[in-house]
Amino acid sequence: MEPFKNAISPEVVRLTGHLLAPHLDGFDEQAFTDKLVPLLDTLALKERVGLIAEELHAVLPKAYSERYRILRAMLHPEVQGIVSESSEHGLSGWAIWPLTQVVGIYGLDDFDASLSVLRDMTNRFTAEFDVRPFIVRNQEKALEIITAWANHPDEHVRRLVSEGTRPRLPWGVQLKALVADPSPMLETLKMLRDDSSEYVRRSVANHLNDIAKDHPDLVAKIAGEWLQGASKEREKLVRHACRTLIKQGHPEALAAFGLLPPEIEVPVTNLKSSSVVFGEALEFDVALRSTAAKSQSMVIDYVIHFLKANGSLSQKVFKWSKVELAAGEVRQMSRKHAIKPITTRVYYNGAQKISLRINGRDYDAVEFELTGVT
Repeated sequence: MEPFKNAISPEVVRLTGHLLAPHLDGFDEQAFTDKLVPLLDTLALKERVGLIAEELHAVLPKAYSERYRILRAMLHPEVQGIVSESSEHGLSGWAIWPLTQVVGIYGLDDFDASLSVLRDMTNRFTAEFDVRPFIVRNQEKALEIITAWANHPDEHVRRLVSEGTRPRLPWGVQLKALVADPSPMLETLKMLRDDSSEYVRRSVANHLNDIAKDHPDLVAKIAGEWLQGASKEREKLVRHACRTLIKQGHPEALAAFGLLPPEIEVPVTNLKSSSVVFGEALEFDVALRSTAAKSQSMVIDYVIHFLKANGSLSQKVFKWSKVELAAGEVRQMSRKHAIKPITTRVYYNGAQKISLRINGRDYDAVEFELTGVT
C-alpha cells in the first residue's frame, strides 16, 4: 500500500507550479518544482502541506484581493456540482490542502475575504482544518460568518459548518473555547440534524461525539430530545453521536435508546480455559436469564482488562451483540476473542481479566493468564 503521505506527491508540486505560472509574471515554474520535490521524501503528510504552503505564500502577491483571485483560478472547475481529480485544468482533492493552509495561516487579517475563499475551496477537498485559526483568533466573529453557511446549497459548505467547528477535530487545532463551552454551536447543529445529505448529518454526529468527551450529560440530554419523533436518518445520526457514551455505558444516553438497567440474574462468564497462549483466542460463554415480566432490549459488550507494564490493568471495551430478551428467557451466548499482535497495543504475560457490560452495567470480572508473549 502506498504511504499516505504520497497524497502530496511530486506530481502535486508540479501541477501546483504549472497552474500558478500563468498568473505570476516572472514566476519560474521549473525552479519551484526543483526546489520543493527533493525535500518531500523525508517529510510526513502535514509537513509536505506546510512546505508547499510556505512557498506559495512567499511567491503570491501580498494583497488579499489579488492573492485570492489567483488561488481561486488554480482550482479545478466544477461541472454540474461535480469536481474531478487534480489535472492540468485545476487542483482538487489533497492538492487543495496547501492552498487552504495559505489562507488559514496568512489570511487572519481579513476574516470576510479569507473565509469566503475557504468556503469556495471546500468542495474540492475540505477547508475544515483552516477555518479553525479564525475561530481561535476571534470565535464570535468567525462563527457569525461560518454558521450563516448552514443554508448554503452546497453540501460540502454545509458540512464545513459542523466539521470545521468540531471542538476536537482529528489533525486539527483544538478549539479550546468550544471544548469548554460548546453552546455557541448547538442551535446550528440542530439546524443541520435533518439535512438532506448524509455527509452533513454524519459530520453533525461526529461533532456531538466530540462534545460528549467533555460534556457527556449534555449530549445524553440532546440525544433524548432529538430522538422524540425522529426519522430513521436522525436516529442513525444520534446513535453515531452517542457511540462513545454507549460504549462507556452512560445511563442517560442508554435510556434515550430505550436501554434500561437489565433485569437479569447476575451472569457468570465461563472461560473455556483459564490460560491463553498469545496468538490464540480467549473463548468464553455466558447464560443470560431474564427476571423481568416483559421483553427487554440489551446491548451486550465485553471488557478485557489488559495488563500494563507497570502491573496495573487497562480496560478496552469490545462490542458484542444487541439482543431482545423475552420475559423469563434464558439465552446462551459464546464468543472467541483473538489475542494477537496489533500495532495499537503492547501485550504482557501475566494475569488479565474479562468482564461483561450489559446496558452500561458492569459485572464481576473473571481472571485468565496470558502466556507466550515474547
